[in-house]
Amino acid sequence: MAHDHHHEHHHHHQHELSSLNKAFIIGIGLNVAFVVVEFVAGFWYNSLGLISDAGHNLGDVFSLVLAMLAFRLAKVSPTLRYTYGYKKSTILVSLLNAVILLVAVGFILGESIDKLFHPRPVDGDAVAWVAGVGVLVNALTAWLFVKDKEKDLNVKGAYLHMAADALVSVGVVVSGIVIQHTGWYMMDPLTGILIALFIVYSTWGLLRDSLRLSLDGVPQGISYDRIGQIISTTPGVDSFHHMHIWGLSTTEIALTAHIVVADMVEMEQIKSELKCRLQKAGIGHATLELELPGQPCQKEPCH
Repeated sequence: MAHDHHHEHHHHHQHELSSLNKAFIIGIGLNVAFVVVEFVAGFWYNSLGLISDAGHNLGDVFSLVLAMLAFRLAKVSPTLRYTYGYKKSTILVSLLNAVILLVAVGFILGESIDKLFHPRPVDGDAVAWVAGVGVLVNALTAWLFVKDKEKDLNVKGAYLHMAADALVSVGVVVSGIVIQHTGWYMMDPLTGILIALFIVYSTWGLLRDSLRLSLDGVPQGISYDRIGQIISTTPGVDSFHHMHIWGLSTTEIALTAHIVVADMVEMEQIKSELKCRLQKAGIGHATLELELPGQPCQKEPCH
């Protein structure tokens, strides 16, 4: 029975992985094609709105490729040198992702400010049509990740990028229509600046979470106090100390702690109950050192 449940869970997990893999491949293919079209159209029609949107989309193509790479690396088995496998690569990738987007912002802002002082004519109609295609491409890609976005920081990053891109493309469509009907060319660099500010806003959370995980901080969604309460209220536990919680990857959380118990006879039972409770709280890897009251956890140095 337990074996069947494990097999079923494994099968479900495999299915989840392959559907995510497919989502990444479709997303990358669609976006690469659109970035090429948008860059060419941007230079052809002299539109900074299109070029900056293409730059943003290119950042997202990188982020999708990196996220897929991290996704694959996270499944690589541990080795004698990398005893945790390559799980941490998912955290490094999400951090790199945020940095790439912020670099794109610098480029877009520089170009937009230059064009604000030196406005040039733009074909608003063509801009609106090209950006309209972008809305569809980005919305479709975002939809591919919507069901898994809360399970993994990289998938959430991919989803946020695509959803933001869809909104940004809507902004470019609006700017194209305004330019076409009013001839107000300043709208193009202003759109570029607004896109840049929007990218900073949408990337900030990803950068913050990635930095926290890179520095082995307590992952988002996990409360140190709540975990402490779960340990303290477990039958047989007197107290705890030296508790550390960190992310092994963007999806897996580890904990180490020293647990003070009144009776070592019940050690295995207490440990099993603790691990079960911690698992339910989202901590999949718990390493617990059990001690008796008054027992110093820092022994004399070995000679």
